[in-house]
Amino acid sequence: MLENTSNLTTVLANYEAMVARGDLEADPAQIQVAKSLDALTAQMSKRKPEEKKGLLGRLFNKNKEEPEFIKGLYVWGSVGRGKTMLMDLFYDLSPEPKKHRSHFHEFMEGIHDRIFMVRKQISAGAIKDRDPIIPIAEEIASNTKLLCFDEFTVTDIADAMLLGRLFGKLFEAGVIVVCTSNVVPDELYKNGLNRNHILPFIRSLSERMNVLHLDAPTDYRLEKLSGADTYLVPADAETLQHMEKLWASMTYGLQCHLVELENKGRKIPVSRTCSAIAWFTFQELCSTPLGPSDYLRIAHAFNTVFLEGVPTLDYTRRNEAKRFINLIDTLYDNQVRLVIQAAAEPQDLYVASTGTEAFEFDRTASRLIEMRSEEYLMAESIT
Repeated sequence: MLENTSNLTTVLANYEAMVARGDLEADPAQIQVAKSLDALTAQMSKRKPEEKKGLLGRLFNKNKEEPEFIKGLYVWGSVGRGKTMLMDLFYDLSPEPKKHRSHFHEFMEGIHDRIFMVRKQISAGAIKDRDPIIPIAEEIASNTKLLCFDEFTVTDIADAMLLGRLFGKLFEAGVIVVCTSNVVPDELYKNGLNRNHILPFIRSLSERMNVLHLDAPTDYRLEKLSGADTYLVPADAETLQHMEKLWASMTYGLQCHLVELENKGRKIPVSRTCSAIAWFTFQELCSTPLGPSDYLRIAHAFNTVFLEGVPTLDYTRRNEAKRFINLIDTLYDNQVRLVIQAAAEPQDLYVASTGTEAFEFDRTASRLIEMRSEEYLMAESIT
């Protein structure tokens, strides 16, 4: 959802409006990506309506006319260069009704869940024994004509082989894919075991998608954080207002949206997110039964986290303290940038002399101090 831009219908027009408002500085590399995204939207708007026929007919009946081929976009570049911000604009402005956007890790978890369900149906005789990717591709292609991914990556050979089969079917069905990534396609799964097995898939990405390097020289998120106080004390209206101003600056004035992350069948609601940045309250992350794997899921999805309303804790709230310890450890280990509003300085947040949390919190306090330093903020994000 865009803020006060209802009369602006292109990525470039919205981008120029943001520059005019002072939300960001004009960057030639970002402008080129914006133009390419607008060109893709224009191509899609001219596409002929698709005849009503099954995916299998579209995929395997060579006598039928194949879907019009339109190349998607693969936008890659270093962290903080504006990839997600441009994707936000493109996706929100796209008139395509059958569109879907997902963090790539989220998408892959969903695919693995679907494969499990299809195999159960095959075992039960509910559907015929065949490659489970076929009905999954059929379902996706019937509901989605534009598929957008944030943080496209390949981490293991099993996923790589699966992606080759799935994307092949989706491309044949005319699904247009737009994604952002930190690496050029040729470096996906670099030095991975049996990487030669997925080279055809990597080649297909370059054939089916225009590859654009967003080589902006500046990490704009870091520029916003540089010199800013990212550990705000106390937790009152004044520091909350400071957080809101920093949020607006880092999200370029775009309106936030809500998402749900999935982790092992559980839902993690994220009420405010924009441009790979998320806002949480202490209650949302530490007063609810979340564990280390949930925090890791958050760390993989966002490169900057705003955390509101951290209270002082004591032994009676040791469960919340333990979750907070796990949260900070995970964000720290994954180099996630943290803007935090707290009731006290790090060393005074946990007041207790008994229990393991008292000793563990010394490490947490030390990490919180380091996470507000320029050296930590300038380090390259893992995600």
